[in-house]
Amino acid sequence: MDFQQLDVLRWVHILAMVYWLGGEWGVFQTSYHVTNSALSLEERKRHMETAYRIDILARTGIVLLFPLGLHMGHIYGFLPILDGAGLTLMWVFFLAWLGMTWAAFIKRETDIGIRITRTEELLRYPLIAGIVLLSVMAYMGTGPVEVGTGTFWYPTKMILYAFALCIGLFLRYVMRQWTVYFRALAAGPDAIIQAKLDKEIAQARIAAYVYWITISGICFLGATKPF
Repeated sequence: MDFQQLDVLRWVHILAMVYWLGGEWGVFQTSYHVTNSALSLEERKRHMETAYRIDILARTGIVLLFPLGLHMGHIYGFLPILDGAGLTLMWVFFLAWLGMTWAAFIKRETDIGIRITRTEELLRYPLIAGIVLLSVMAYMGTGPVEVGTGTFWYPTKMILYAFALCIGLFLRYVMRQWTVYFRALAAGPDAIIQAKLDKEIAQARIAAYVYWITISGICFLGATKPF
């Protein structure tokens, strides 16, 4: 086992997890000001910009966590399918995904930015389904993820990650709608739009608590490897 490589990957994995968890907390707190109708529209838009700048670090962490986990899983011997060119192809795919994430951030106030975000969100559905399928197959002792007694923590982490991506899809939808709603509010106060903002952010805050518990669970499994 290449321990030096594993240690470096584990270090980057921890950093990605920290940015994911910390970034989500920053966006959560900033959202109170984004949706506060007592503030001026310009003040709310400044807080929205802050939220987006915090969120891109969390999104970067989310994207990087999976290829880092797969790479470490390969070193542990769970993913022999990644032998040879497999690792390279896997990293190319996820770096392309990360590029889409950053493109959506850079163009966030434009129509093309919204389209890129929607496209990136659509790509998550087959990815989530694939992760769940691979995890179930691993529990059954079939498929490309080869685990056994004492290593079932690995597919459990995978399926929790997939669940976190599901929550993330909803939270991303809420943030994407901010751009749409604030364009409408720029034309003047709109009680219907404000009501939508209030309703969606209330739902998002409940989802955020589940999100943090899930992320903490993923951290726990990776640190303790309990089963």
